[in-house]
Amino acid sequence: MNKIIINSSFILLLFFINSFSFQHHNSFIKDFLKKEQLRVIKQADKFLNEKPVTITAFHCLRSKGNIHEYFSEGDYWWPNPDDPNGAYIRKDGFSNPNNFKKHRKALRRLSVIVPALVAAYKITHKKIYAQKAIEHLRAWFVTPKTMMNPNLLYSQAIKGITNGRSIGIIDGIHLVEVAKAIIVLQKMNSINKITLLKLKIWFNKFLIWLTTHNYGIKERDHGNNHSTCWAMQVAMFSKLTSNNKNLTFVRNFYKNNLLPNQMDTNGSFPKELARTKPYAYSIFNLDAMAMVCEITSTKNDDLWEYTTPNGKGIKKAFAFLFPFIKDKNKWPYKKDIMYWKDWPVRQPSLLLAAVHFNKPEYYEVWETLNPEPQKDEIIRNFPIRQPLLWIE
Repeated sequence: MNKIIINSSFILLLFFINSFSFQHHNSFIKDFLKKEQLRVIKQADKFLNEKPVTITAFHCLRSKGNIHEYFSEGDYWWPNPDDPNGAYIRKDGFSNPNNFKKHRKALRRLSVIVPALVAAYKITHKKIYAQKAIEHLRAWFVTPKTMMNPNLLYSQAIKGITNGRSIGIIDGIHLVEVAKAIIVLQKMNSINKITLLKLKIWFNKFLIWLTTHNYGIKERDHGNNHSTCWAMQVAMFSKLTSNNKNLTFVRNFYKNNLLPNQMDTNGSFPKELARTKPYAYSIFNLDAMAMVCEITSTKNDDLWEYTTPNGKGIKKAFAFLFPFIKDKNKWPYKKDIMYWKDWPVRQPSLLLAAVHFNKPEYYEVWETLNPEPQKDEIIRNFPIRQPLLWIE
């Protein structure tokens, strides 16, 4: 019986993929679906016995918030050898393993488990996957005892300097695919109305905070991948809460700010190339920018095809970076100071670009990459992992 359910659902999914909104027909899609359903189900099955673990299970004495307030510390900040008990100093690109990371890890765990379970549900229609995903969602965003407050006031704090920073908003990228999973559950009529309403209320409060608090405004105007990731979050949470005003804002922000201010005419991102990990940051920014296109595009305003008057666009960005994703040895810039050997991984944006631009070569390379990296540093910069949730 299970085989029948999986096969019939696969056929239904195949129908959707052949008729999704942009009407792309790609020869590699059938191969993708056949292989991806096996990977996703195997991954989701491992999570069926995992209990929800929210930020309330951990508290750091350095946090100025209560147990419901998310808290993290800046990656690249270390004790000062000349003043061990004083304020931390910055070492760009070098992550301090002793900083408080338990909230981050809990959030990333949620971002791995829920999308995988919902992707498996989308394939099989087996309610056990949806029910387990909803259990985690309720713990994080609904249940008063365990829920997280809808802000990031205390994210990426620095000992001796600040209790939280605007750039800590980037930690929220791991809620993007969680929000997408909620939308899929809603479309499949697999979540009760009260729970769905409470989830949307939480994300609406978080969205208001992102777009009105001075941290959010500062992050929006940061100028590099932080601005891109702010836009990706605002776009996704606006999609979930049906905030068309914000979606329009993000579309215009992409056209008038992200592309003109971050992309060179050759498709590169100079602000990322200037970092100590230029390869990883270039891929990361491309992923986030591509997801902005995916989330906000409409039939009448397709950001995948949009170009500025001087030719900047997401298609050019993929054309620039793809040869170096295919063969990292051809990378003409300096190597990343850490984790050089661990990139690239299987970013769904490369698959989405293959679909939108009908580029089988993108798919062929995407297929060879690691879909489930285990190193925390890589997971940190790999927030979108389940392409089955995005291809509709």
